[in-house]
Amino acid sequence: MGQEYRYTKTTVTLINYHFVFCPRYRRKVLIGDVDKRFREILQEICDENDLKIVALEVMPDHVHLFVNAPPSISPSDIMAKVKGVTSRKLRQEFKHLQHLPSLWTRSFFCSTAGNVSSETIKRYIAEQKTRG
Repeated sequence: MGQEYRYTKTTVTLINYHFVFCPRYRRKVLIGDVDKRFREILQEICDENDLKIVALEVMPDHVHLFVNAPPSISPSDIMAKVKGVTSRKLRQEFKHLQHLPSLWTRSFFCSTAGNVSSETIKRYIAEQKTRG
């Protein structure tokens, strides 16, 4: 798994988010055709929003999503788009999901990930005064 750096005229960024989110009541609905269609919709959302899927694991009752994102989109915006669009489309397309008021819980887990530890960054900043 290589790092995805983003280059613009003025910045270079490496922003990776690890999300975990669940269907309401941890229902085991992410199986078979629902799993397949969820992955397709997710890819469309990511393509439209300049997100790159680094890793994805869809379990029957939760999802692990590791994405590389531009600095212009917040983690909460990413989840709002992902959960909103997938909930609406999956409930429209699959009859057994139509009775749910929403597919996902309101909560999610998010952590940032990079290739440098916090201690390394702190040491680098502290050492800047000693450099020429």
